[in-house]
Amino acid sequence: MKKVFRITLVLVFVALFVTTFAYLYSKSRKKPVVYEIKNPEITNIVKKTVATGSVVPRKEVAIKPQVSGIIEALYVEAGQKVRKGDLIAKVRIIPDMVTLNNAESRLKRAQINLEDAKMVYERQKKVYEQGVIPEAEFQQYRRDYNNALEELEAAENNLQLIREGVSKKAGTVTNTLIRSTIDGMVLDVPVEVGNSVIEANNFNEGTTIASVADMGEMIFKGKVDETEVGKLKPGMPLVLRIGAIENETFDAFLEYIAPKGKEENGAIQFEIKAAVKLKDKSFIRANYSANADIVLERADSVLAVEESLLKFEKDSA
Repeated sequence: MKKVFRITLVLVFVALFVTTFAYLYSKSRKKPVVYEIKNPEITNIVKKTVATGSVVPRKEVAIKPQVSGIIEALYVEAGQKVRKGDLIAKVRIIPDMVTLNNAESRLKRAQINLEDAKMVYERQKKVYEQGVIPEAEFQQYRRDYNNALEELEAAENNLQLIREGVSKKAGTVTNTLIRSTIDGMVLDVPVEVGNSVIEANNFNEGTTIASVADMGEMIFKGKVDETEVGKLKPGMPLVLRIGAIENETFDAFLEYIAPKGKEENGAIQFEIKAAVKLKDKSFIRANYSANADIVLERADSVLAVEESLLKFEKDSA
């Protein structure tokens, strides 16, 4: 009985050993690698770079006053279309007190000089008509009288110009009426009625009353990294994707590449500009952000495989 038990125990150990060995052997064997096969296809290959920027009007002007004063009336609002010469605003002049006093003093002096010149002229005219003085001498008195008349008129016009921004000689032309200088759309009116404005001159840019732009001609302004700018040439096609207009692209053509770069966040960026081809059904607002795909190289109808299928080792790339 004991002999049978021993034989059974030995057989169990042998079976357990064989089973364990077989399991470990099967685990140590590598599974065969199964590869997915993809065939080359005829397709178009495009090498491109992406530029970020915005779409802006090609022509945008800031309307500024020619006189300083206070906004008395506004005739337009943002989004309104205007023609060249249309009224934008009216400015009420607040004259400088020193300038006003000088103009009033000049007018008074001109009036006094005219009265004196008129008396002398009339007196000498009678003497001339009596034949006492020659014509050459009388012409001098007449010239003085005419000069006094001109000075009075100039003083009156100067005072009126300072007070009202318009003179008699100018007629209906007045600097207090601010007009659009181009055809287009009003983009912004940053002032309100009652705001003070400053005229544009050699020492001051002046206050912007309104911004007007031609929305029928838009350009893309973006930035390109220095590593890509050498591959760009004017005339290259661009494909614009505007974030605010989904599922739609716009064609554009590169017009300008900046000759000088600017450092931004540690990298040198070059400005580019491209003319945008507009679509009738889509209205592009000024300063829409956009991305431009710039096609650097293109090969149509060539045999190709997906780049993800390629494996590069060391310098084989």
